Amino acid sequence: MKLSARNVLKGKVISIKAGPVSTIVEIEVAKGVVLSSVITSPSAKNLKLKKGKEAYAIIKSSNIIVGVD
Repeated sequence: MKLSARNVLKGKVISIKAGPVSTIVEIEVAKGVVLSSVITSPSAKNLKLKKGKEAYAIIKSSNIIVGVD
C-alpha cells in the first residue's frame, strides 16, 4: 500500500459501531492510544472490518482514513 499521507499508524480494530449510513471505527495504535474514525458503512463492509483485525489509521490533514492490507 503506497500513500501520499505521511502519518500511517498500524493498530487493531477494538470497536465498530455500524449505522445505516456511517460507521464509527476505533483503532488502538498503541497501548491505551485509541483513534476513532467515521467512515461510510459501505466502506466499512468493503474493508471487511472486524474487532481484532489489523488496520491502519491514515492521517491526512484533519481526517483519519482507515486502510487494510
